[in-house]
Amino acid sequence: MPKDHDKDVYPEPSSRTPVEDRKSLLPNPALILSKLFYYSVDLPVTTFRDVIEGIQSGKKSHYYHQKFRRVPELTQCQEGDYVCYYEAEMQWRRDYKVDQEIVKVIQERLRACQQREGPSYSQNCYKELQQFEQVSKAFQSRYGDLGAYASGRKCLMKQKERMMAEQQQA
Repeated sequence: MPKDHDKDVYPEPSSRTPVEDRKSLLPNPALILSKLFYYSVDLPVTTFRDVIEGIQSGKKSHYYHQKFRRVPELTQCQEGDYVCYYEAEMQWRRDYKVDQEIVKVIQERLRACQQREGPSYSQNCYKELQQFEQVSKAFQSRYGDLGAYASGRKCLMKQKERMMAEQQQA
């Protein structure tokens, strides 16, 4: 405040902090409960967790995608080798799910480009559109018309029929 201010309008603020007016000699119960919780629950749990993390710090586990070894396809299995049949079927299912995810990713890219470009997406998103058409055509040729109970054996038979039809046309 300036030195020449009107003391009646702007009184000087007090220079002393007011003393706490305590009505009771008992301590604050909220403070007691918070300290009780800290020392009985929070501190032991935190200490225990820190000890466990210290022990495990040497062997950090990283969560990555599970890697499966490639197994022979159905055409490479010996007749009557049911373990090979099963492994080939599981390999086909994994490949099917991977191909589904590839189509989804390409489709999301195309949708994002369409959203970004607006009405002129057919010109500006030509590369994404071509890529989506190529991927969806490949997916449809391999897995299309297999039905709800698709399997590696059905897919193999469809591929065989397609190859026979191409040979007849040639």
